[in-house]
Amino acid sequence: MTDTQPILVVGVTGKTGARVAAKLEAKGLPVRCGSRTSETPFDWENPATWAPVLSGVSKAYVTYFPDLAFPGAVEKLERFTKVAAASGLKHIVLLSGRGEHFAGKGEEVVRNSGIGFTIVRSAWFAQNFSEGYLRDPILGGVLPMPGGDIAEPIIDIDDIADVVVAALTEEGHLGERYEVTGPRLMTFAEMAEVLSTTLGRPIQHIPITFEDFHANVAASGGDFVADVFTSIARETLDGRNAHITDGVERALGRKPRDFAEFAQTAMASDAWNTAA
Repeated sequence: MTDTQPILVVGVTGKTGARVAAKLEAKGLPVRCGSRTSETPFDWENPATWAPVLSGVSKAYVTYFPDLAFPGAVEKLERFTKVAAASGLKHIVLLSGRGEHFAGKGEEVVRNSGIGFTIVRSAWFAQNFSEGYLRDPILGGVLPMPGGDIAEPIIDIDDIADVVVAALTEEGHLGERYEVTGPRLMTFAEMAEVLSTTLGRPIQHIPITFEDFHANVAASGGDFVADVFTSIARETLDGRNAHITDGVERALGRKPRDFAEFAQTAMASDAWNTAA
């Protein structure tokens, strides 16, 4: 890749995509934004947009919004990789989900695409509390989540972005699969305790059923979104992911950030400012 070739970021308006693009630009590298509103539009639902956004690009970070578990996502990813290979893409970095059946299918598509690849298989995002669908409940003093006392090695997505940027800009990451987690296992009750300390007011973990979880997601995202996210929650909040991994350390040579550090950083940036 020459300095004049842009790096494509598919999903540039998402939590990780926006960070990856910003970190690449901070390194002085050209970025081609991949979204429906970008200068060169990209839309997973419109295959005619794929080849133009891939033209002249040799490296890409790819996320599928909202999740690879969505019906048709894996099939679209497979079609995309064929267009990408024909366009001359040399390296694809895919964001995948930890412990998810369909995410594993998506990884298989990328591995078999003939394109150089790096897989970043991620634990649950810490920023779901500060930027996602759990921000409003946190502002209301509650953390309603299913899964009981299942522990999760929750990860700061700034770590994910750092791993992706390293994979796109440094040698030695081709063919790697980085399963990235935070540095410790935490139950949602323990996360609520950390948030209580950071915000200076009580945040109560409320164990809920998967049916209630579905209703909560449907209220903001509709039944279709709720169906998929509830299916993912049922699949992954069963203890299968209750262990930490060394993906961040292998990719970056440092430990991942702790959830308490995430909370302090989010608080300092006014993430839970009710006026935001």
